Formats: sequence, C-alpha cells, structure tokens
Amino acid sequence: MNNHLPAPAPIPASPAFAPAARRAAAAAAVFLAGCALQPRPAATDTAAAPAPAPAPVTAPAAAPSPSAPRPPASGSVAGQARTFSTQLATYTSVGFDAVPGWTRDDFSESWPAFLGSCKVLNGRGAEWKSVCDRAARVNGKSNAAIRDFFEQEFSVYQIRDDDRRPDGVVTGYFEPEIQGSRTYAPPFVYPVYGQPEDMLFADVRKLPRGGGTVAARVEGRNVVVQTGLSTRDMGAPGLYALDLSAIVRDTLDRKVRLRIEGKRLLPYYTREEIETKGAPNAKVLAFVNSAAALYEMQIQGSGRIRLADGELIRVAYAEQNGQPFRPTLAQAANGKPRSAVKVRGSSIELQLDDGDDDDVDSLSTNTIRTRGFTLARPAAGGSVVVPGRSAAGPVSGSGIKDPSYVFFKETPSPSGGPVGAFGVPLQAGRSIAVDPRSTPLGYPVFVSTRTPGSGAPMQRLTIAQDTGGAIRGAVRADYFFGNGQQAANNARRMKERGQLWILLPRGLAVASAASTSGIRTRGGPVGADLPQCLVPMEGVCEDD
Repeated sequence: MNNHLPAPAPIPASPAFAPAARRAAAAAAVFLAGCALQPRPAATDTAAAPAPAPAPVTAPAAAPSPSAPRPPASGSVAGQARTFSTQLATYTSVGFDAVPGWTRDDFSESWPAFLGSCKVLNGRGAEWKSVCDRAARVNGKSNAAIRDFFEQEFSVYQIRDDDRRPDGVVTGYFEPEIQGSRTYAPPFVYPVYGQPEDMLFADVRKLPRGGGTVAARVEGRNVVVQTGLSTRDMGAPGLYALDLSAIVRDTLDRKVRLRIEGKRLLPYYTREEIETKGAPNAKVLAFVNSAAALYEMQIQGSGRIRLADGELIRVAYAEQNGQPFRPTLAQAANGKPRSAVKVRGSSIELQLDDGDDDDVDSLSTNTIRTRGFTLARPAAGGSVVVPGRSAAGPVSGSGIKDPSYVFFKETPSPSGGPVGAFGVPLQAGRSIAVDPRSTPLGYPVFVSTRTPGSGAPMQRLTIAQDTGGAIRGAVRADYFFGNGQQAANNARRMKERGQLWILLPRGLAVASAASTSGIRTRGGPVGADLPQCLVPMEGVCEDD
C-alpha cells in the first residue's frame, strides 16, 4: 500500500509511511486482509538451503537471436543485456539455477498474486500483454507448469545497490485492526481522515530549480507555474506566490502537496497543525481510541476499524500530506537509536540491529516496532481538534512529533487482503512492498531471507504490489504477513538480511536513458546519464 511518504530525513529525524502507505503514499505512495492466506509455516521452508546464499556467480546471458529486437540506443533489453544500471541499482543476469531455493518453491502459492498483477500489467505494453495472455492458459495447480512458464517467459536478474552490494534488508508489515466508532464518543476521539478537498498538487518536474518565489495559477487541483511573470504580478487575479525553498521535491510520484493561504501557496499542513487546528476540508471516516494505534495504521498504510456492533470498516491509503517522515526513534540502553538508519541521497539504508533481540511483547508498552523501525511512543496522548466540535480544554495534540500524515479512503471488504499501491489485493506471504524506482510494481521478485524468530531460510517467489515511504533503496523489500495477531508479531519481528532477483519479460525495454557508460562511484554514476527508474510508471515512479 502506498503508505508512503517521502524519504525520511537523517537521524534524528527518519517507515514507512505507506506498504501499506501505501505506499501513497506519499506514493505514493504509495506511503496500505479479511481471509488472507497466511505465510507457509517455517517448517515448510526449512527444507530449503541452509540460509540466504551469498551472491550467486553470474551466468552469462544468452546471445540474442538474429530475429530478436535490438536494444534501443538509450536503453537495454531484458534477456539480451548481461548487466545494466540505474541511479539506484545494478542488474546482473543469472541463470534460474543460480537463484537459491528456486527449484524448491511452491509457485502455486504465488500464482494468484501474479494473475492479479496481470489485470494491470496487461495494459503496460506488448511484452506484458503476451506474457499475461499465455499465463491465462497455464495450469495454476501445477507447480511444474508454473515454474516452466516463468523460466520460458522471463529472464532473471539479481538486484544490487549502487555499490554493487547484493545484500539488503527485508522487513515486514501487516494489516492492523483498531476499535472505533462512526461518531465522536469518548474514548473514540481521534479522527481518521479522508483525503482533504483543499489539497493541491504541483508537478516537481515542471517547477523551476532553485529556492526563489514564482507566480502560479490553480487549475482545478493542479498548481501551474506561470512563466514570464515575476513577483510584481502577484496582485493580479488568480495568481499566487509559491516559495520554492519550502518545497519537498523528493517524492516518488513527483508531486508536491500544497494549500492556499491568502495569496500564497504553502506546503500542506503538518501532523501537529492537523491535530491542533483540525482538517475541516477532510471527511472523517471514523473515530478511534488510540493516537498511537492510528499512527501505526498510517505507517502500515491500511487497516480495519471494528465497530461496537461488529461492523468492519476497511480503509486504505488515499493520500499523504507531503511532509517528510521523521519519527522519534526509540533509544537503546546505550543511548543510541535502536534502529540503525542511514540516509544517502534518495535512499534509506536500514541496517540490521546488532544485538537487538528484545521480545516484541516487552516493547509494546513504550515503543512501536514496525517495518524495521523501533519507534518511541509519545509519553501521553493529548486531545486533538475535531472539525465541527468545540474543544473542552487546551489542545496539545497526540504528542507524536512526526510531521508526516496519511489520509485514508474507505474500501470494500473483499475476501482477500487490503488493496496495495498497485491497485490489487495483497496476498499474505506472497506480496511485498518495494521501491518502485528499482523494482517496478506488479513484477515477480524472488526473495531469499530468513524467517523471523526461527531464522529458517525463507526463499520464495513474491510479487511486488505495494510501496512504502521508508521502503527506499535497491535491495529493500517489505514482506506482507496479512492480518491478525500472529501476522502482527511476525511483521514486527521481521528484520533480516536478504537478496532479491527480479524477473523481467524477455524483450522488455528497461533502464531507458542517454546512457553512455557503466562506470559509477559511490552515490552516483560517472560519465553517464543513468535513469532513475528501471521502468517508469505513471503516478508511481516517473523519470525526470
């Protein structure tokens, strides 16, 4: 789900605003399961290899046939290119036999999720239409038939980060459930907001560089900068002043969230402003009894609200306020943050927590462990403003300092999982959230990691169907565990080293850019204009 907010700022300042926030989210979005299937028991996976294997030896790519399409001058073709790069990642062709656990996986478990993706991918070009048409004729109950289909239709590439390191971090998320009410009635005093009607959007790619002030018009809900005008023209009817220095540009969908105040266009309200001033232009979907539980639902990017009469409201990510995700990280005994986070450029390197083996239950009273982060709960949740109601006393807000905020939409309750950022229901155990710049949504991704708690190998084919604000970087995946207490426990425990392999339809054009060299150094390319995205996607991941 697009829970999903812009990249966090460096500590102490930066989940995962919605995988599940997806994920919005705030692509995002991205920044999102009634009877969702649960992941296979660890015992099933223990038959696999001893552990996530080290980087496999690269297998030479097959030579293209004379009739095969030639790579475009500015890009690569899957199945022909042995290796290629984007700003975030390097992709190296390998044989399927080099992928650890490939022959042992039960592909019938991931097949429904793949067919779900095909409903969207069918319209993404000839290569995908051909693949999905042939998928419809595969025996979905035959593991061998499904495996043969993937091996015949796809080429597999190992994903490495921009330093060519194969190892990354795999975390987990779930669909939380909160007690709530349709109406304001203590203790249900914290509003769950829908998307605000006064939120405006500007395309980052069309904004002038720099930090000056420009004139802009509002066309519907879009903000358009007016060229040839200066600040002297701001008094003209319909013109507003937009201060570019206040803009957060690093968003997956290349959109800035704004609001009007007088003759100025300002960044949309922060969490503190929403809690202490209210959001009168946003519909209240429900009220819940815990600000911390609502915050976790925002981080997950979706959730369920159970009413007193048993009715269940399912909500999914709708939008986010465009503010950076900056949670308060819980401190370890030595005074350092429990979650080791490193921000480098537009990537978030979530490092493994050395020696952090605390039991999940022992952390629940004063921390929130979610999507690989251990966050400190606010000391006390104060009152917040509710539109249309007079405050009985001072309004201090929830005490949550994170300026980012996720807005939800009410969705039907299908028998499957919540709807992710790709627009299809997530499947517990087989759907993951990814950074869509390096791993396009809808694509099959083989994950090699370990089961939380037991450490048994977890090696299986998953489908990238969600995003998350803290899911930023090349070798980064967030594993969807479903709903219920067991799913919550597994998701909170999940923070393991992992490796990723993406399956690309043969003949698919990828990494299109005016690339002239594969030479690169830490943090960026040298002598090449590398693309930002492996495959640009409208509204989720778009190249400049």
